[in-house]
Amino acid sequence: MTNDVRDMSLAGSGRERIDWAGAEMPVLALIKERFEKERPLDGIRIGACLHVTTETANLMITLKAGGAEVALCASNPLSTQDDVAAALVEEGIDTFAIKGEDTDTFFKHINAVLDIRPNITMDDGADMVSVLHKERADQIAEIIGGTEETTTGVIRLRAMATDGALKYPIVSVNDADTKHLFDNRFGTGQSTIDAIMRATNRLLAGRTIVVCGYGMCGRGVSSRARGMGAHVIVTEVDPTAAIEAVMEGYRVMPLRDAARVGDVFVTVTGDTTVIGRDHMELMKDGAMLANSGHFDVEIDKAALASLGTGGVRRIREFVDEYTFGDGRRVYLLGEGRLVNLSAAEGHPAAVMDMSFANQALAAEWVVENRATLEARVYPVPVEIDKDVARLKLHAMGVEIDRLTPEQEHYLLSWEQGT
Repeated sequence: MTNDVRDMSLAGSGRERIDWAGAEMPVLALIKERFEKERPLDGIRIGACLHVTTETANLMITLKAGGAEVALCASNPLSTQDDVAAALVEEGIDTFAIKGEDTDTFFKHINAVLDIRPNITMDDGADMVSVLHKERADQIAEIIGGTEETTTGVIRLRAMATDGALKYPIVSVNDADTKHLFDNRFGTGQSTIDAIMRATNRLLAGRTIVVCGYGMCGRGVSSRARGMGAHVIVTEVDPTAAIEAVMEGYRVMPLRDAARVGDVFVTVTGDTTVIGRDHMELMKDGAMLANSGHFDVEIDKAALASLGTGGVRRIREFVDEYTFGDGRRVYLLGEGRLVNLSAAEGHPAAVMDMSFANQALAAEWVVENRATLEARVYPVPVEIDKDVARLKLHAMGVEIDRLTPEQEHYLLSWEQGT
């Protein structure tokens, strides 16, 4: 298959939006400039399964500038921006992605990317890695390594490594400080609230928003919801995270209690069946359910459908209304898929600049270290993480202090004290 996008006539608008995002991605631009000169990825084929957005497009263009042959498919059926997909085809990057594609097409597109027989995989959710290991294991010998963008994918990959099932090295870009402290927190926070407002056009001020999970994504959603004037309740299973939420000023309670009072529910846990039938049965009329976790398993959609005996209707583009037998209505946003990409445009380019800088530099690192890497999950090297932070500060015009020789010596010594 040679490319599969919705409409090539959209390429012009896609190119304009890619340029608009690129203006907010100065770190990636600096890497692209160096890649064009040094060509560190010459002869490397990269298969990417990522959200097909303007920010991802800038990453793909950077990898190509470094000498790589690149093919891209979507990591979620609803996250593709069709004009961007068309523009990438014009850029000479094989692209297989259509917003709203069904499950069969989704996996057909993954296989189309794997048909280039990549040496490096780039995943957001580990679906490409999974297909490789389950269905195309004969190609694994050609792969020198991979990268993983998101928490959910890293969870899957670490489980594979623990079971001895992972057959090649993968760098967890998600664990870089310059990724999860900014992309997960500030990116997810802003884009999730943006998506809820775009999808519903409902005022958030004065409403009660229940955030399920207080990891970095949950922290971001909670702070942005509070900034919009909402009353925020946090639900958690980890006691330390729960204490942190309490000390940040949020109400913390079991989800069964929150289910009775919440107006909007947002899941950001990376786990399954977070909001189940027993919670839905307690919700008040008009409750809205949204998910910002990678897979559409955090809200039990089958249970919601079974409760919607009074009918289901698409009331707005990204809003499905389920009427329960007693007349109560509950609304599911973005089909339960990650709402910030299905109903909005995903994370702002300024934070994705750091995340995708890590992606590009991690790919280069894999190529440079291929001879010594083992089949396990690696963190992003600290020097790459720090370099991305320094480049971002430079681009922002922010200067910081440096340790004096005396201070460096003091931090490395043990002799001095009281």
